[in-house]
Formats: sequence, structure tokens, C-alpha cells
Amino acid sequence: ATLAFARADDLSCISTTFNVLSPNDKVCVTYFDDPKVPGVTCHVSQARKGGWGQPFGLNEDPSNFALACRQVGPINVDISTLTDDEEVFTEKTSIIFKATRIYRMLDKKHNTLVYIGVSSRIVSGSPANSISSVPIMPWGSH
Repeated sequence: ATLAFARADDLSCISTTFNVLSPNDKVCVTYFDDPKVPGVTCHVSQARKGGWGQPFGLNEDPSNFALACRQVGPINVDISTLTDDEEVFTEKTSIIFKATRIYRMLDKKHNTLVYIGVSSRIVSGSPANSISSVPIMPWGSH
């Protein structure tokens, strides 16, 4: 099986704190297209820690994130040909091996793709997580 991971692109970041002498803390929104399901785009908002480690990727970002996936075009993939619980995106969020991983699950009964994002960092006994569903709908002029 070929591994196909999506590549995320930053849309924009909003400063959440103002640091006089170092980069601000912020929340950034990135997006990625599902590499095996053209027509699905996911947006992820994630907190990023400011300070002098930020420009060098040395800060450990918080595990806080949100996930929203939507159908943005025709979906012509037969979901029965997809692998259930397939990892479609991963983003390293610190130099200490913490990552945000997004998996695609298949709800064949409802013809729906379910995307779940999970942080590998355990907080209070369980990982931070977020979920989004994409029902596959006809696309085009009505």
C-alpha cells in the first residue's frame, strides 16, 4: 500500500498575546486536501507558542486544535476502496515528538467520511481530539 500524506499550507495566524521583546503567541489556520479523496479539504486551527524559540521551531506548541473538513468539489471515489482508519495527515508540533495526526474513518452505512484529529500528547489521561464528518453529496448544478 502506498502511503499518501497531505501537505498543509498556512492560511493565516491571529496573535493571541502581545510579547514586547519576542514573537507573539498565536492561533494559526492551515488547510490540506485529502490525498486520496479529491473534493475534500480540511482546515485545522492550532495554538502556537510565541517566544524566541518560535522562529527556530523549538517551542512546544499546545495540544489545542480544532478540525473542520468539508466537501469542496465532486467526490468520485468509491469509499469501499478506501482503507478504514487511514492516517491522512500528520504535523509535528514540537521537537519533543508531539504530533497532531488526522485519520480518515469510513461510515459506509451513511456514505460519510469521518476525520478525527488526535494529539499524541496525553492531557488528563486522554489525548486532545477533534472530529469532522463529510457526507458525500452530489456536486454541481441543481
